Amino acid sequence: MWDGGLEELFFRFSHRFTRVEPRRRALAYLRGLLAPLERRNGWTLAEQAGHVSPDGLQGMLGSAAWDRDAVRDDVRDYVVEAIGEPGGVLVADETGFVKKGRRSAGVQRQYSGTAGKTENCQIGTFLCYATGRGRALIDRELYLPRSWTDDRDRCRDAAVPDEVEFATKPEQARTMIERAVAAGVPFGWFTADEAYGQNPGLRRWLEEQDIAYVMATRCDDEVPAGLRTTTRVDALIARVRPGAWRRMSCGDGAHGPRVYDWASVAIRRSFPHGRRGWVLARRSLSTGEIAYYVCFAARGTRLRELVRVAGARWAVEESFQTAKNEVGLDQYQVRRYDAWYAHITLAMAAAAFLVITRAAEAVKGAPSQVVARAA
Repeated sequence: MWDGGLEELFFRFSHRFTRVEPRRRALAYLRGLLAPLERRNGWTLAEQAGHVSPDGLQGMLGSAAWDRDAVRDDVRDYVVEAIGEPGGVLVADETGFVKKGRRSAGVQRQYSGTAGKTENCQIGTFLCYATGRGRALIDRELYLPRSWTDDRDRCRDAAVPDEVEFATKPEQARTMIERAVAAGVPFGWFTADEAYGQNPGLRRWLEEQDIAYVMATRCDDEVPAGLRTTTRVDALIARVRPGAWRRMSCGDGAHGPRVYDWASVAIRRSFPHGRRGWVLARRSLSTGEIAYYVCFAARGTRLRELVRVAGARWAVEESFQTAKNEVGLDQYQVRRYDAWYAHITLAMAAAAFLVITRAAEAVKGAPSQVVARAA
């Protein structure tokens, strides 16, 4: 059943390969990513495929005989077909890939939220799609710092195309949202952490496109508070009377419902399309620590809906965990720009297969151990 389902997925994008050998190797690579291996590096994947060396699979990753972006689009369509809902949430976030040396595309010493510190690493920006039926990664971009884009010789050595220019992570998120919109992905909201929420350019663009959002922001972020005046979001929330806070869950976590106290205050300015804006606050029951969000949505949007979307941001963290732990998203051994996209795209396909298989088996009432393997 598993192999048949995987071949069905692969058939969706097998025509993106212009030669037979890379096509066969890509399927072998996918099978290896899904195999119960402790590590999914070049040698272990080659051994799993019955190859005498990793050269063939590694060559497939850098081959010009297939269209990585077209495969990405096919994987996205596969996910949407299986779990798509009109109220779905798009979630942007980045994750780090610790690397040695300086030759891998985009690598430098930079802060990685994955490691919680500055590391020599690559950073990938991702778009996750989350609905009540599941969640999966549907798009990706490799972040190239200016130290790379300002050095075109270095870029060429890593197979970075000359037309690739510097883009911030919020700009990369915007590009991926644009692709989702153009593809007709059904969604009602966008959410992200404060790296995106505090970016005024991204907020303005979302408002102009009439894309509702709930994005985390810093406590010192300022919003309009009247005629030509602004106020910090923490000062605005500090005025909320104690009885106005509402206790509710923003979704289930590993240890059950994520329950916090929540409050919202309207932002005093006009918004495009007749929409409204709010500052949303989440207060921890145990520590009293408060997290802040900026929101944009239709008039009359209820607090419970804002809370639901805020909680959906954890979907991307869970998707990273699945992709790294189960299919080796972070276990690649490549330096080239095109090879990074190849591995990441195939790992996203493998992770999507697991998520969708889990959802299908859960609906059919499959034994718990089968569902757990697909998690």
